[in-house]
Amino acid sequence: MAEPSAKKQQSFAECKVSLAEIAFQQGVSETRIAAEIPNLTQVPKVLDYDRNQPEFVQTFPSYYSARVNTWRIEKGREALTKNKNFLAELTKRYGIPGHYLLAFWGLETNFGNYKGKMSTLDSLATLACDPRRSDYFTGELMLALKLMDRESLSKEQMIGSWAGAMGHTQFMPTAYTKYAIDGDGDGKADLWNSEKDALTSAANFLNKLGWKPGLRWGREVLLPSDFNYANVTNKKKPISHWADLHITKADGTTVGQSDIPSKLIVPAGYKGPAFLTYHNFNIILRWNNSEFYGIAVGQLANRILGNDELSKPLPELPKYSISQMAQMQRKLNSIDIDVGGADGIIGPATRAGIREFQGRNNMVADGFPSTETFNAILAF
Repeated sequence: MAEPSAKKQQSFAECKVSLAEIAFQQGVSETRIAAEIPNLTQVPKVLDYDRNQPEFVQTFPSYYSARVNTWRIEKGREALTKNKNFLAELTKRYGIPGHYLLAFWGLETNFGNYKGKMSTLDSLATLACDPRRSDYFTGELMLALKLMDRESLSKEQMIGSWAGAMGHTQFMPTAYTKYAIDGDGDGKADLWNSEKDALTSAANFLNKLGWKPGLRWGREVLLPSDFNYANVTNKKKPISHWADLHITKADGTTVGQSDIPSKLIVPAGYKGPAFLTYHNFNIILRWNNSEFYGIAVGQLANRILGNDELSKPLPELPKYSISQMAQMQRKLNSIDIDVGGADGIIGPATRAGIREFQGRNNMVADGFPSTETFNAILAF
């Protein structure tokens, strides 16, 4: 595979020549190479999307409210009724409850209402010919070309996201190649036009990733008023550990004395909800490595099944810019609280630094940059 440094000197036309050579080396049929690669088109908008950095830090309340909403819950319940027997078959075969499959489907494409509008091949080629992540997208393009032969797909049919994700479940070519399954019996795995193929493929994907049947993703919990937020770390503890800290289920009953490994997540500070997450939450993150996404999938699945909404309301949080968060990080570093680089991203080191500052100044040490905390740090 061509090195990114070599591709810096290539025009798109030159890059297509290189892609044709790589395709031949990796076993793409000569017929497919001749039909597709010369006709690939560079899409500048794809590079704009790839370069686009968010101006503001997205908060959990804004993320969650936009995704676990009334429309998705109602549509999910309709889909649960419509596909009841088929989903039961998938659960029996793969161990994934149907309401989780519908939650993924709802979050990825609004139950198939929006599957993207961009040419998968052109998007992948544009990114493959760009040095930033050339190797990754070159590999995805090669698999996409092979998929065309395997599933009798046309370029016109292969429409998806700007980054090459495809179909009802937004699979990249690697996931499509490894996990897509014919669910409707027509001999093809068509993730664009067959809901059964898409849901079966999603179930197969989660199963192969290691989903544990019978185990929930996690649950909302309540923390005691004197809870020490230093206990919120990336380390998993047995459920009994949290019970001993007087953490309860949302209805106030005990979480139990199980030894199941679990992680406590407090995504919106002490004023917001808290969650204990289990093994299957980590499997959700293999689909999209975002804790906000994982919680949204789990909670949307709960709501589709008919469970209650969050017991603790989402707090109103400030809309911070990336530059403001970087300013806060620089300030913390200047007062001997090491949070690493000032990139504006609120990761574990920054949360630990905020927690240390809050503890020093008699504030609730939840590691969350509330307005009060942010202003106190800058004024220090």
